Amino acid sequence: MEKVSVIVPVYNAEKYIERCLNSIINQTRSDLIELIVINDGSKDNSEEIIKKIKQNCNIKFKYYAKKNEGVAKTRNFGIQKASCKYTLFVDCDDKIDEKLIEKLVPYIEKDIDCIKFKLQEIDMSGNVIQKHDGPVFEKTTGEEGFNKLFGKDILIDSPCIYLIKKEVYIKNNLYFERTYHEDFGLMPFIIVNSKTMVSTPYFYYSYIQEENSIMRNNDKEKEKIKIQDCLAHFDKAMKRINEINLKKNTKENLKIFYTNAIILKVDELNEENKKYLISEIKKRKMYKNIKIRNLKQLIKKILLMINVKLYLKMR
Repeated sequence: MEKVSVIVPVYNAEKYIERCLNSIINQTRSDLIELIVINDGSKDNSEEIIKKIKQNCNIKFKYYAKKNEGVAKTRNFGIQKASCKYTLFVDCDDKIDEKLIEKLVPYIEKDIDCIKFKLQEIDMSGNVIQKHDGPVFEKTTGEEGFNKLFGKDILIDSPCIYLIKKEVYIKNNLYFERTYHEDFGLMPFIIVNSKTMVSTPYFYYSYIQEENSIMRNNDKEKEKIKIQDCLAHFDKAMKRINEINLKKNTKENLKIFYTNAIILKVDELNEENKKYLISEIKKRKMYKNIKIRNLKQLIKKILLMINVKLYLKMR
């Protein structure tokens, strides 16, 4: 019986969707998989390729086509359509190792709520560019799991490197929000709301860097909208942190996490939007979220109060 719903949102992915879906279909434990592919209003030949693959594969394969609504709503749609205990997201231009599900079976059998694995960046030829490491640990609570990852894993917020029980989303009313930053801010709440968690050593998710794929957005207005989206996420996160039942230390770490997530965006912006974001950081008095646990943190807190750019140089 299938245990994992693998959800793949697709938008204009004709160049790489076959590679992505084959990495799922060819899993060594494909008998445990339900593949859910959602075409989010693609205008290229993605649908034709998907249907051909579906026709020729031997696993449970659900295909849906809908109007374009963005990856957040598409992921939520996938959660709703999932019939398995666990969910796994794979972006349509990435791939997973054929042994991923097999390696996670022991944790599935232990009924772990949230199972983390690791991401590597590779080029178009399959050469590893970078591996994103982080803490490895056996069964603990989701709250303690977050605290173990906090400050040591830069990809906490990436939904594609977790196998998560569907009920964690449903019971806690946690869903992706449609904004320019659909990934921003959800995973920490998924983690702390998980009763149990593990973090594995497997670099089995491959983020594929295409040549010339790094582009800068020079549209100041769109950039400002993205900032406003992130600030709205931040404000919502602060409210939610205060409402949920967690240890004081966990709440402090969550607030630091979201504060740094906002502040780190300063360096990505043009000068006009840098000034805008810095003014919003000061308006919210984000320095209050930096807790003094050692001398370095004291210095950082003081710097954040007086100069955000200097604070960033201390990171």
